[in-house]
Amino acid sequence: MTPLSRRRFTLMALSAPLALLGADAARANLIETLLSRAHVPKYPDELWVLVDDREASLTVYRGNAQVERFAPISLGRGGARIQRTQGDNATPLGEFRVNRFNRQSDWHIFIGLDYPTPAHARLALEQGIYSQQDYDDYFDYYRRRGHPPQQTVLGGAIGIHGIGKGDPDIHRRFHWTQGCVAVTDAQIERLAALIDIGTRVVIR
Repeated sequence: MTPLSRRRFTLMALSAPLALLGADAARANLIETLLSRAHVPKYPDELWVLVDDREASLTVYRGNAQVERFAPISLGRGGARIQRTQGDNATPLGEFRVNRFNRQSDWHIFIGLDYPTPAHARLALEQGIYSQQDYDDYFDYYRRRGHPPQQTVLGGAIGIHGIGKGDPDIHRRFHWTQGCVAVTDAQIERLAALIDIGTRVVIR
């Protein structure tokens, strides 16, 4: 099998959304552009998840039909933003895919997301958060391991989880996580029963 080069990997990761954009949109922030279109299902019966920062809600859709809605939910103590960095306790905005489940988590169940995505890595390079070497290392790691590195300046270990050993009263009143999306233990059980590896998750 021919090795997957960083150039080819980058094209595979980014070309599909970029192919839908015009020249002006392609020059804009890629994540903002993806988010502007993310509420449209990829196909009519797609099962996908929308996390809405302003409404503090998590909604599961089948196509355009609502399947389940959880509110209020908790996000990062540092708010929600397109570009987060390690230790800022912010929840990253963007379009993600579920890539792992941990059912022995301290947070009851942890559903991992593929953050930082290639789009986040590209934005980090453009903003000077990543050096060219950081950017090259990101894609080299992703190509070899099949998932993004978690120990870069962008941070990692972002997902959706329950309260677990946390305080339910704090959960009801505050955004308390280090950047993840938190729901109750009953809600994370329901969510884990609905979605799977590869499910699209939009955080906006």
